[in-house]
Amino acid sequence: MIWTLAVRHLLVKRVRALVLLLGFALGVGVMIVLLSVGEAMLAQSRDVALVGGGEVTVLPQGIDIEAMRTGGTGGMFFGIDRARAVTRTFLGGPRTAGAVRTVAPALEYKLLYVAKGGVVLPVKAGGEIPSRAAAVGAGLDVRDGQWRDSAADSAFVAPTVQQLYDELDRFHLPSGRDSTWGEWHYFNVVTGPEEWWYITYLVGGDVPDGRWGGQLLVTRRSPGGRYERYVSEVPSARVQFDTARADLSLGEHRVTQRDGRYRIVGSASGPSGRVRFDLEVRPQPLRYFPPVELRADEFRSGYVVPGLRSDATGALCLGGTCSEVRDAPAYHDHNWGVWRDVSWEWGMGRGTRLDLLYGGVVSPRDSVGAAGSPFFLALADSLGVRQVLRFRTIAYEGAMPAGGAGGRAPARFTLAAARDADTLRLRVDVLSAQSSETGAAGMRRLFLQMRGRFRLEGRLSGEAVSDEGLGFFETYVDR
Repeated sequence: MIWTLAVRHLLVKRVRALVLLLGFALGVGVMIVLLSVGEAMLAQSRDVALVGGGEVTVLPQGIDIEAMRTGGTGGMFFGIDRARAVTRTFLGGPRTAGAVRTVAPALEYKLLYVAKGGVVLPVKAGGEIPSRAAAVGAGLDVRDGQWRDSAADSAFVAPTVQQLYDELDRFHLPSGRDSTWGEWHYFNVVTGPEEWWYITYLVGGDVPDGRWGGQLLVTRRSPGGRYERYVSEVPSARVQFDTARADLSLGEHRVTQRDGRYRIVGSASGPSGRVRFDLEVRPQPLRYFPPVELRADEFRSGYVVPGLRSDATGALCLGGTCSEVRDAPAYHDHNWGVWRDVSWEWGMGRGTRLDLLYGGVVSPRDSVGAAGSPFFLALADSLGVRQVLRFRTIAYEGAMPAGGAGGRAPARFTLAAARDADTLRLRVDVLSAQSSETGAAGMRRLFLQMRGRFRLEGRLSGEAVSDEGLGFFETYVDR
């Protein structure tokens, strides 16, 4: 009877029956969707690779969001370059202090191999800073034992001054035997409007088991415009370098770093007699550029700037005459790598408010640095590195005489750099130049060291920027 009434009702009240059926179907569909979403959320909550906590997740540039698992960043073969600098300065530094409360770095779902007793097993591994993970609500629920920051954790997110500069500035061992390996500390010190010094502590050759040694190279640009070169050769038996910090001894010539302050001591002989110096170089806080290293096949080139804006105090002696140096503008960087058939563009400037740094290595042997935009331009201020932009070429113009090995140097040059909506234009008028002959790139070329006045203009983060000052610049030209 019930089925008969139901069938007759459907036939007589067709519109009403259709509406009821449609409503029932929609209800069932919504229930299926809700159950599916709930099941997916439950599965994600149990995912070992799920990144949780915080309000914003920072991912590597270029990552394919479509390839990511919903709600997680695991399983991706990506990493964030120079993550320490990103954690401490770019995201967690004083520039973002008003917007960012906590930065919690994390590694997820990384493939490692564990070897024991001749058996090698693949494992999934991850890592976090316990205090930072807890601060963003992603701390582990520890049922037994303790989960707190280790000494290495603390050094990663908030190193002491000594730890920071040991991490930035240290010596390296070559990847293989190569007679063109070279590594050096470079300092420049401006002691007057027309006088400055280049000081280089160099270790080079087939380090550490072949034929190698050290050199102290000093070049003085006198107020009269003359360049004087002083050299001290040191055999490998008297060279000591430290792969855990910046300390270097070339016989009696030394570089030591303590709490971010460098003491440089040395003496060398040249055409005007003997030069001696004992200086303390003090990098200003946050005025550094983190280590960068290029590798491809046998090529390796590394660079770091611990003292983009520094001050030097001490004594410089030429012959029997010594002069006191107090808070003189100074700069320090550190280079290492294989230098066969390699040339570079480089420059640094000290402006009124901003410091600039640009450069790039060019190796015709394997085209490292030639793809894309081979050169970078970085700007820094009292809060650290402000932006890093890219550019492809430098336009050199005019000509002026160069001291040293002779030849001609450009009278001026310009470059234009960009990153997304940020654009900058740099113009440099060369004031003085010296040249050295080199066999780079398989031909006789001149290596130019120039002093110039720069003008910087453009836009950063939607704001107009403009600054000017003095700097040092390097390039190579054909003989």
